[in-house]
Amino acid sequence: MISKTELDFLSELAQNNNRDWFNDNKKRFEKHHDAIKSFFGSIHQELGSRDNIEKMQIHRIYRDIRFSKDKTPYKNNFSVSYDRAKPYLRGGYYLHIQPGASFIGGGFWEPNAEDLKRIRKEFELDDSIIRSIVSEENFIKYFGTLQGAELKTAPKDFDKEHHAIDLIRKKQYLVYRRFSDKEVTAANFKNEVLDTFQAMRPFFDYMSDVLGTNLNGESIY
Repeated sequence: MISKTELDFLSELAQNNNRDWFNDNKKRFEKHHDAIKSFFGSIHQELGSRDNIEKMQIHRIYRDIRFSKDKTPYKNNFSVSYDRAKPYLRGGYYLHIQPGASFIGGGFWEPNAEDLKRIRKEFELDDSIIRSIVSEENFIKYFGTLQGAELKTAPKDFDKEHHAIDLIRKKQYLVYRRFSDKEVTAANFKNEVLDTFQAMRPFFDYMSDVLGTNLNGESIY
């Protein structure tokens, strides 16, 4: 479980985001970080029995401030990502723990130009499968709708009047589910995380098929 003390520490860090305070509370951080790493590791173990996970990455608490106007040195969250085994499996899982702002996310955050064009061409050709997936009761229950940044108009070489332009103009293909602090510290939170990740699978598996084939449906591997 994730305890309220982990969230309380993050709240204190947000209010005292400086090196002196952090150094004075380094042992507390290490204790809470170890607890979070254990939780993330247990998710990894269980998720690995359901999907082919290539890598777990627990993100550092230290912010990269080199190119940021915000010079606060620490993140006020704990987070982890789980990458599916490429190139055959696409999509990634993300878990973010932050007081008042915890969420699960997944999908295609920054697809490269080749992948993005392939996705768009697929939706131009046939958008029925993706629409069927995102309109399923289970998808709506966990995520509501497909999200992600998008262009204001059609990308180059695509018809702005195409019936699937709402999908084609997206630059990202993402899903989110938010959690309250009470939900994060509940005894069943681990199961909720795993069930939410499982609910992404039809979306991930379809997108893996798209990115693993050409427009004729032939494997590219």
